[in-house]
Amino acid sequence: MSALLKIRSERDQMSAIERRIADFVLDNAHLLRDYSSLQLANALEISQSSVVKFSQKLGYKGWPDLKFAVGEDVARGDGNGSSEAPSAAPPAGRHAALAEALWQAKSAAEQETRSLNPPETLDAIAATLRTAHTVYVIGLGEDSVGARAFALRLVQAGVLAVYLSDPALMPIGLSRVRREDVLVVLSEHGRRNALCELGRIFRERAGRVVSITRHTANPLRTLADQALLVSAHDDRAHVEPLLYQAALQHLLDLLFLLLCADGDERMPLLDRGTARMRQLLES
Repeated sequence: MSALLKIRSERDQMSAIERRIADFVLDNAHLLRDYSSLQLANALEISQSSVVKFSQKLGYKGWPDLKFAVGEDVARGDGNGSSEAPSAAPPAGRHAALAEALWQAKSAAEQETRSLNPPETLDAIAATLRTAHTVYVIGLGEDSVGARAFALRLVQAGVLAVYLSDPALMPIGLSRVRREDVLVVLSEHGRRNALCELGRIFRERAGRVVSITRHTANPLRTLADQALLVSAHDDRAHVEPLLYQAALQHLLDLLFLLLCADGDERMPLLDRGTARMRQLLES
């Protein structure tokens, strides 16, 4: 009996955790060669020993032997356990594999981004935003989406925030900067001349600059008073931007939650901010 057929036939008698492993193996048989027992355990949020015990319960020495047997099934095309020509994999299986791979890649980018921004850095930047008179938020291109959304979140949290979208008008918007003001600049690579120049102008006028860029060295990060770093890597050019945006959003969401964690005195502001945002969206 093939490994896949054995898993399918015994699935109903398995425990809940074993069924989760079984379903993943059945849905992603053609991708298992890329998974170690630890990677599979992390993907399913279970222990590595559960993966090993699952393999042994099916009669294999461990996960490598089961993975090899499944690979042979896939190579022979007999995943259904019969000698008939296999039908094409159902779209749901392919979609599940793509979704799982994307979820893992985004999770890895978010975790690495968290490791680059220790709690004390996040707390310090949250304090900077919380005590600012006005927070100006700037982003160009794809970064403008995150910048605008973050400015709205700051308003929701009771922070006076101004989103600047037009590069030509940004210097005018910053003409009345005071010492208590903060400029938050979102720039993936931190090399846009217009944003670097705005950062320099802001600092010359005694304001504080917070940069949010990739973790690599860049001019914007160098001139900033405080910096948040984002990490996202993928060999596929069309996938890496998805990972960057996911890690960036995760970081901004975490910063927003820190701003909201001041205690009961901030809750009325949050409630009013949320109600105001709903009115704007519904109008």
